[in-house]
Amino acid sequence: MKDRKNRSAKGNRPNKPRSSPRPGRLEKGKSSDPSIRLNKYIANAGVCSRREADVLIKNGAIKVNGEIVTELGTKVLPSDKISYDNQTLSHEKKIYVLMNKPKDYITTTDDPHNRKTVLNLIGNAFSQRLYPVGRLDRNTTGLLLLTNDGELTKKLTHPSHGVRKLYHVHLDKVVKKADLVKIAHGIDIDNIKVIPDQVEYANPENRREIGIELHSGQNRVVRRIFEKLGYKVQKLDRVVFAGLTKKDLPRGRWRLLSEREVAYLRSAPAKP
Repeated sequence: MKDRKNRSAKGNRPNKPRSSPRPGRLEKGKSSDPSIRLNKYIANAGVCSRREADVLIKNGAIKVNGEIVTELGTKVLPSDKISYDNQTLSHEKKIYVLMNKPKDYITTTDDPHNRKTVLNLIGNAFSQRLYPVGRLDRNTTGLLLLTNDGELTKKLTHPSHGVRKLYHVHLDKVVKKADLVKIAHGIDIDNIKVIPDQVEYANPENRREIGIELHSGQNRVVRRIFEKLGYKVQKLDRVVFAGLTKKDLPRGRWRLLSEREVAYLRSAPAKP
C-alpha cells in the first residue's frame, strides 16, 4: 500500500521543464565544424568526381587562397578561395536534372502570366536555384536538362560545341521524298542555312513521322524548317539531348544525372 502511494505521489509531480542547450553548446549529433574536405568542395563545384579531384590535388592543380595544396584530406572553409585552371570555384553543390518535359509547360524560371513552368515539376526538391539548358517551346515535349552549373550550361548551349539533339516529328501530311532531300541539303532560316546532321522517315509505314538530328540553337528551328515547305508540325518530341535519352523516364518525370553522365557531358569534345 505504501509503495502504491509513493508511486502515485511520484506520478502527480509536475513535469520538470526540459532544459534547452546552453549557449555555445550543440545538440547531440550536430557539428559546429563548417569545414569540408577539399575533394568534396571541388566535386560540389562541378569540376569532377571526388576521386578525380584527389588526382588534381596530388598533381598540384588546386590552389587554396593562392597557395598550391597537394595534401589529400585537406579541409577548407566556405570562405576560402579555391582555384582550378585560373578560375575560382563556387562551393555550392551542383545539381543536374534530366526531365521528360510534358506539353503545356514553358521553359523558364518564372512566368508573369502564372503559366505552368518546368520548375513546377521539380517543386522544392532542391535548395539550389536551377536553370534550363536551352529551351523547348510550350507545345514541345521531351528531354530538357536543368542545372545550376553555369560553365556546363555555357558549353552545352554554345554553337561551337554542336550538342546532338534528335527530334521525333509528327506532321499533318505525308512528307514527300523530294522535300526530305531539300531539308537534308539545308533550309534558310533567318538568312542562315540550317543543315541537319541527319533526317529520315522515323516510320517507313507512316511517312508523316520524321526523325531529324541537328545542333542548331535557333528558336523553334524544327517547326520552322517544315513550315518553310508547307507542313504543319502536330507533335514534336526531343528524344535525345547531348547523348542522353528518355530511357526509363516517363513524361512529366525527372531524375538526377549520374556522375558518369555528368563527366561525359563535361568531357564531350566540340563538334568539328
